[in-house]
Amino acid sequence: MVEAFVRLVCPECSKDWQEAPMDLPNLRENFSCPSCHATRRLSEFMRTERDLEAVKQFQ
Repeated sequence: MVEAFVRLVCPECSKDWQEAPMDLPNLRENFSCPSCHATRRLSEFMRTERDLEAVKQFQ
């Protein structure tokens, strides 16, 4: 089984990292950057449209 990852980027501090889509909350829920703790909807942390679509598939 291939494990999927999505790329995230913080809109505040520009930190970028990867997470498994199944480990993330719903796209409409609040999410906090692990670096600067900026809190926004998870969808605002998606780096690309492809990452957004990958998360939608797992929800």
